[in-house]
Formats: sequence, structure tokens, C-alpha cells
Amino acid sequence: MPADQRRQQLFEVARERFAQQGFHATSMDEIAEAAGVTKPVLYQHFPSKRALYVELLEETGRQLLSTLADATAEAGSLRERVELGFRAYFRFAVGHRSAFLFLLGTSLRSDPEFARIVEEILDAAAETIATLIEIPATDEHRQMLANAIVGMAESVGLKALRDPDAVVDADQLAQWISELAWFGLRGVRTDVSRD
Repeated sequence: MPADQRRQQLFEVARERFAQQGFHATSMDEIAEAAGVTKPVLYQHFPSKRALYVELLEETGRQLLSTLADATAEAGSLRERVELGFRAYFRFAVGHRSAFLFLLGTSLRSDPEFARIVEEILDAAAETIATLIEIPATDEHRQMLANAIVGMAESVGLKALRDPDAVVDADQLAQWISELAWFGLRGVRTDVSRD
């Protein structure tokens, strides 16, 4: 198998294992065995389990952000952008369950390096969303609303996917949450003064 295909195969196997068992409970031996390679072959591609995990977090984050950017770029209106963004997000979550749970369902946010990577991905998503919020508000206000939208989507996605036997309709989730976000944003008051 060519090196790039082997690397991708190792990514998929490792992501599945890490999503199911977490970082600490997954060994390089298990990943190598599940991929049908020897441990030295695995170490030719990744110098350590931590390096593999970090690279996998970054790659999964890039995939999610790219999926969202591609989907919203096709929109003709702001409302359509909201709907397409949520649809892409929940289709990614449902269609790539292991990747989604690996990236956002990890309990390792207590690890500073892993937490930083996930937070950078979530911040990048929020920054993009903030530019799409067109209300007469300050940049800080739009950024906080964008963070709330990211948090809402993450929470709904994790709740929907926690049960491995649940049948999840990504488009239905997207419809429900995009309506909440759209009409919620339409109701945001920007003229409220602080006492």
C-alpha cells in the first residue's frame, strides 16, 4: 500500500479506537493490530501515540471546518447560510460519528495540549460564524453570539450521538437548530443599555 494510503488507513483506525476508548486506554499495539500492520510500521508514520493523537485532532478539525466553509459558501442568503451550515455540521457528526466524537466528545480537555487544539478549532468556527451574523451589534457581541451557536451545536451533536444505537436524522437536527438560531438572532436586542 502506498505511504499516503497507509497513513490515511492508520488515521481511520486510530480515530475509531480513540473515539471508543479514549487516549489513555488505547495502545499503539491495538492500533497496529487493528490496522493489520506491525508496530514498527505504525511508528514509521507517527513517532508516538501523543503525536498521532495531536495530528489526528488537527486533521479532524480541518475536515470539519472545511466542510462548514464549503457548505456556507454555496448559500444565496443569510438564512440559507445558517441552514446549510447546520446541515453540514450535523451531517458531518452523523456521517463521521467516530470523527465527531473523537474531536468533541473527548474527556481529555484537561490535557493542556489537546484542550488547546480543540479550543482553536471551536474558536475558528466561532470566528467564521461571527462574520455571518448581520445585526447592528459590536464585534464583541457578535463573537459571543457565535460562541453560543457553536456551543449549542456541539451540545446537540454530542447528545444525539452518545447512544451508539440511536438513529439520528442529521437534516432534522439541522432544521430544528437552524430555526432556533435564525429566529433567536432576529430577536437579539442591540440597543439595551447597561445600568
